[in-house]
Amino acid sequence: MVLVKIINKLKEYGKLVMFSHTIFSLSFALVSMVIAAKGLPEISTLIWILVCFMGARTGANAINRVIDAEIDARNPRTAGRQLPKGEMKKTEVIIFTAVCFLVMLFGAYKLNWICLLLSPIALFLMIIYSYCKRFTFLCHLVLGVTCACAPVGAWLAITGELSLVPLFMGAANTLWVAGFDIIYGSQDYDFDRENGLHSIPAKFGVAGALLIAKLFHIVTLLCLLVIGILVPQFGIIYYLGLFSIAGLFIAEYKIVSPTNLTNVNIASYSINQIVSIVLLVFGLADAFI
Repeated sequence: MVLVKIINKLKEYGKLVMFSHTIFSLSFALVSMVIAAKGLPEISTLIWILVCFMGARTGANAINRVIDAEIDARNPRTAGRQLPKGEMKKTEVIIFTAVCFLVMLFGAYKLNWICLLLSPIALFLMIIYSYCKRFTFLCHLVLGVTCACAPVGAWLAITGELSLVPLFMGAANTLWVAGFDIIYGSQDYDFDRENGLHSIPAKFGVAGALLIAKLFHIVTLLCLLVIGILVPQFGIIYYLGLFSIAGLFIAEYKIVSPTNLTNVNIASYSINQIVSIVLLVFGLADAFI
């Protein structure tokens, strides 16, 4: 009985933080790590990188649910989430968030001094992101920058210093996430405008937002192309991966339009989960072959 309760609680938290979306930044983090280490790092380093990533990512999603609980309750699309429905209490989720962030900080401490020193910046971004829609349409980019802490942090965990590669990896991660978040946010165009919330769709309209998202994804590909040029380990396999990603980007913009947002979830999440897996598989394959 106790085991069943534990399993059910874990399922609740997995749903709360959208655990299935972990792959979005994990791929960038792992590819960045392998490039920096020129292969697999020491097992202890790998473990602490994953600890930091999971603590940060899980905590960020949990605190987002707390901060947005009232907004989610007013939005028919999100009113069924656990906090608006009263299935979980805010205090419980705040405690869970605090534990996750402490885990991240401990992981940063175990990696190196620069990761620990910069970790408060990551924490600030993870918290401030949820408030951004209240005052700036650049909220999508803030989310992207927050996610980009993963590949940049993984690089710093290995090398202890920055270079062009992690900066371009971070830029690619930022614009990729911002792009598909804009697509996802297009379905809330009416709600955002009626409730005084800021987003690129609310400011520029759905047609303008989809164009901006498309431009973000084009620049994402360019950043990934630059990484391929800068990294000696990368060759034909990596570029085949980029070609596949370009095809997936084309597909996502084929199934959404300003007049048809029926497939928004597929375009923004499902297809981009595949993008993430493609980057991970082709990136790691080229790094090790």
